[in-house]
Amino acid sequence: MKYYIIAGERSGDLHGAHLIRALKAKDQQASIRCWGGDAMQQAGGTLVKHYRDLSFMGFWEVFTNLRTIFRLLDFCKKDLSEFHPDVLILIDYPGFNMRMAKYAHARKIPVFYYISPKIWAWNTGRAKQIKAYVDRMFVILPFEQDFYKQFDYQVDYVGNPLLDAVRDFQPDLAFARQYANENRTLIAVLPGSRKQEVKFMLAVMMQVAARLENCYFLVAAVDNLPEELYAQARQLPNVAVHSNKTYDILHLSQAAIVTSGTATLETALFEVPQVVCYKTSGITYQIAKNLIQVPYIALVNLIVQRPLVPELIQQELNPDRLQKELLAILPEGPARKAQLAGYQQLKEQLGDHRPSEQAARLMVQYLT
Repeated sequence: MKYYIIAGERSGDLHGAHLIRALKAKDQQASIRCWGGDAMQQAGGTLVKHYRDLSFMGFWEVFTNLRTIFRLLDFCKKDLSEFHPDVLILIDYPGFNMRMAKYAHARKIPVFYYISPKIWAWNTGRAKQIKAYVDRMFVILPFEQDFYKQFDYQVDYVGNPLLDAVRDFQPDLAFARQYANENRTLIAVLPGSRKQEVKFMLAVMMQVAARLENCYFLVAAVDNLPEELYAQARQLPNVAVHSNKTYDILHLSQAAIVTSGTATLETALFEVPQVVCYKTSGITYQIAKNLIQVPYIALVNLIVQRPLVPELIQQELNPDRLQKELLAILPEGPARKAQLAGYQQLKEQLGDHRPSEQAARLMVQYLT
């Protein structure tokens, strides 16, 4: 069968790669065309567009790039029609993907959605669009099944694909040896995978690093962003910047400061206590503040439904507050044990699934 997959972000590329491998295992004749990144291409997909050309974060940022986004949509529609797949598989990235779902549905191309848009956080009305244009939804968070039941829409819970990614991780021993003799506490710094995230978050994180000389900070950079974004981090003597080494960094670290997003759950699965950070432009924040309908922004807190990890949002994200929360989760810190105990509850709620295999099996089953 022919599959057309669209992922617009780095995390979607990771999950898309696992899905491609699982689809190829279930369907020996699979032909896969995709929007994503290096991981999806290496897994066997024919890459049409890289996610680095699609990554626009926030209301204001999207608005100022509308012309580019509409050009990409037109190109995607044309490419989809020419390939004419047996199914369109969408991975999160709702602003773009829901338009493609409507387009494909009108042309009788089955639409599957893997990793639901976070419409339970804001814009719940989009559930009606999903019900109208998406034939099958495969969700990765336990509470999403009950959410969609409100709209009389049955979805499949397949488990969280990060379980696959963390389970399959093999530490880079050469990387670990670099820090084998480091006698300071290692702190992971995950400033995000988008330019706007790193721009807003890294400066505050590095102010704290400059204060805590008894700790060594490992910044998880990504190679799809300009190196100059990390220049301020490279100037500090107790900071090292490494590209595409997020899991190796988490594997070695005793604590973490993390930009809100998929990385908060990855950090929890590695059992690293964390402080969650989020800051964006003033316009985007004010719009989001009026639309968000959930009590937390961190996936960890949303799943366990309580403030397990601290969240520093917008003005709360300042050096003094971040330093205080970080010190509380370091070894011997007063909040450390409670976080680690909460991570066990989190893992129990996620279950012991093989998400990519489960999703691929159901997709092939529904199509045949």
